[in-house]
Amino acid sequence: MTSLFNNYARRAVHLVKGQGTVVTDDQGKEYLDFTSGIAVVSLGHAHPTIVKALQNQSEKLWHISNLFESPEQEKLAESLTKDTDLSYALFCNSGAEANEAAIKLARKHTGKHLILTFEKSFHGRTFGAMSATGQDKIRQGFGPLLESFETLPFNDVDALKGAANENVAAIMLEVIQGEGGVNSVEPAFAQAIMEACQQHGILLIIDEVQTGIGRTGTRYAYEQTALKPDIVTLAKGLGGGFPIGALIAGKDLFDTFGPGSHGTTFGGNPLAVAVAQTVVDHVFEPTFLQDVQDKSAYFKAQLQSVLPTEKFSVRGNGLLLGIHSNEEIAPVIQKAEQQGLLLVPAGTNVIRLLPPLTVSKKEIDQAVAILKNILN
Repeated sequence: MTSLFNNYARRAVHLVKGQGTVVTDDQGKEYLDFTSGIAVVSLGHAHPTIVKALQNQSEKLWHISNLFESPEQEKLAESLTKDTDLSYALFCNSGAEANEAAIKLARKHTGKHLILTFEKSFHGRTFGAMSATGQDKIRQGFGPLLESFETLPFNDVDALKGAANENVAAIMLEVIQGEGGVNSVEPAFAQAIMEACQQHGILLIIDEVQTGIGRTGTRYAYEQTALKPDIVTLAKGLGGGFPIGALIAGKDLFDTFGPGSHGTTFGGNPLAVAVAQTVVDHVFEPTFLQDVQDKSAYFKAQLQSVLPTEKFSVRGNGLLLGIHSNEEIAPVIQKAEQQGLLLVPAGTNVIRLLPPLTVSKKEIDQAVAILKNILN
């Protein structure tokens, strides 16, 4: 008997405590958490510096609304846009909200409505974000979607060239499609996107909700490509487990979002900003990002050394990795859980690996040993 809707396929595990990469259920069993709350707990569970930041802020101020000045928001905005071609930030509560804001900003700024998105993409479950998402299973049953989205094959240069024209307001994509199968943008496709944007006056929206804030080994995943976004959306790892989303955009778009054009009651509240600033201060350190890249290379090498290549391949960057299988992977995820390793899928044939960015090589070795035992 439950008083909850059945919209989540919940697992029969009740987690009650977490520290770093390890979580514990109500029976005292420990698990390696290679889900990170789906790429959220970027610095691991109960990171002491985050805990302290939240405790300190909770004793001062929780909420004042965005009717008042916020030096703390100003500082976080500067941290997110420093050394980029982006200049301004808007804070909200989630990735879907950030993507809704991006859609509104692009349409209002250009005066155009058509936005090009891609198959297997995922941008959220609100009506606008769902309309932008290139997966039928997300859209089914909800009736007519928001108009003016065209979904193209991912990494298909010819399809992009055929669809891009002066009527397009924006192109919206993930550098690595996390939910859609850990599919990375190819260099030729990234170049074609930039050419289309420059030729036709199209804005580029990059959804970094899952890939941003160090997840791929750089501050933002687009920094590893030829892509130069006009708008970037963030959430998940930005708050290290506390709800916050953000949109950051170039200076040319500043006047488009004037007073009254967009808003949020809880967005950028002092608790969320204090936590996010702590996360960014940690993650954006060059030595921290290099450590993520080193652990990524180690993780990939370990996986490739134990997995039969005729059945599996490893893709992705940083600590957003996917094991692509010839078979459905739901039984693998279930067996891994039984052996103390928590995983999430990315479609029916991909195991998604999302450990905290603070994961140790010893913990990587433990996870690889479990996967080797199951997959072989």
